[in-house]
Amino acid sequence: MSNPVSFIFSGLFVILAHGAMLMNIFFNGNYKNTGDLALLAAVVIGLDILFYIIMLFWKQNTYTVDFMLILILNMSTIFQASFGGVHMDKDVIKHIITCIAAIAASRLGFWLVRDYRRIQNRRAYIWAGIGFLMLVILVCCGRRSIWIDLGFITIQPSEFIKPLLVLACATSINEQQHKHKFLSFNIVWENVILFGVVAAVCLFQWWCRDLGSIPTFAAIYASGFLLRICYPKTKFSKKTLIAAISAVVLICGVGIYFAPDYVRARLFVDVWSDTNGDGYQQSQALIGIANGGWFGKGPGFGFLHNVFAHENDIVFATISEEWGLLYALMMTVVLLFICSSPLIFPPRSYFHGTMCAGICAAITVQMALNIFGSCNLIPFTGVTIPFISAGGSSMVTSGLMVGMLIAAQNPVFTKVKKKKKQGNSLLSPLKQRRSA
Repeated sequence: MSNPVSFIFSGLFVILAHGAMLMNIFFNGNYKNTGDLALLAAVVIGLDILFYIIMLFWKQNTYTVDFMLILILNMSTIFQASFGGVHMDKDVIKHIITCIAAIAASRLGFWLVRDYRRIQNRRAYIWAGIGFLMLVILVCCGRRSIWIDLGFITIQPSEFIKPLLVLACATSINEQQHKHKFLSFNIVWENVILFGVVAAVCLFQWWCRDLGSIPTFAAIYASGFLLRICYPKTKFSKKTLIAAISAVVLICGVGIYFAPDYVRARLFVDVWSDTNGDGYQQSQALIGIANGGWFGKGPGFGFLHNVFAHENDIVFATISEEWGLLYALMMTVVLLFICSSPLIFPPRSYFHGTMCAGICAAITVQMALNIFGSCNLIPFTGVTIPFISAGGSSMVTSGLMVGMLIAAQNPVFTKVKKKKKQGNSLLSPLKQRRSA
């Protein structure tokens, strides 16, 4: 590792941060016996130490995002285990398992995209993967649903489209200089295909009544689209840009016009005039944030744990009520630091840069939708906060994308094999004439 001192202090910082949260529960929290708290502490600190040991044998240029990942994952474990009182029930155990799965997924994402040529040469599989997941949703999820219920676990296939869409945007960057004349436009056919895929995904999400995920997919595509405009020597046509923006505005207008009644109701609902109906969750979330103040009512002493989806859809408000707005903002800062890591450790290829932009856009938009929806600044979407909200598919997908983010800061470039010289047959005609 390049800086052993930084590695050691980063690990100690993570352990001390989690230790401080556990001490807060011990002195200010709601727990029936110390056994549950001791078990929670053993799980959190044990996972910290195990992660630290594994990273010793994992060679990278930088480990900053890795430590931020374990920091935010175990923060979420502590939050989830203390809502309404410290407990280690099956839901908390499931959350711990999904956190471990997210770490494993991050290692998979790291391995997949370190060598951009390997993923670039297999981009056909990326397009096929998006189509396959849409087919799975159509066949296995039932009519207008997004979940596959296996009994012991539910899977949301649309979550796994997000990293594939990020890679689709990144792997098509090299095609920007291959323009073709069509009518009066200079176009890149792969851009047209990508726009069609994104439009199909968004329409499919609308059909499945999962409108909250559409802004995330749109943000991934928008980041890739902007980097296409900035691609060296692209000379992106203004007419094409205007046409693309017009198409997006038209699609948004049509989507809102034909949106289900409950969606349009959320756009114009006054939460305080309908506290028992469509405005129930948001009104309760606002009351919880206000009651928590800066330092909270104490872990486990809140009311929001009685509200539906307190652990995922309004998790920001639940944390604010029990732990305080200060803790909730600290959690947000950690996620923003993960997203800003490409600015501190810049990617070394345009492919990795585009990939990082798509990942950061997805995480930031998804987090903003949840927080702003809970605070009634935008219509309530029901989107989860990456790594904080309970949920298996979202947790694993977020871990995979963060692993891709880490890979962009630790890339591998395959060396081109040099051809062996084969005597005079490789000499230039000029040298052959001179030798004659």
